[in-house]
Amino acid sequence: MPLYNITLKTEAPVEELEKAKAAAKENGGVIRHEYSIIKGFTVEFPDDTVQTFQSTKHVHVEQDGAATT
Repeated sequence: MPLYNITLKTEAPVEELEKAKAAAKENGGVIRHEYSIIKGFTVEFPDDTVQTFQSTKHVHVEQDGAATT
């Protein structure tokens, strides 16, 4: 299953992070890492599940990959 980075949008209340983590687990996701510097986490779940998060107004979803500069 692919990994996705889920981060809160700037205007989102911090409580939305816990809701997003709970929703990820409810949809069969496995949280692989929680960030301390930014409000977010990395989750592993099926491609069809990511559609649920992409339509959520409080989070940003990006497939995990190598960062380039």
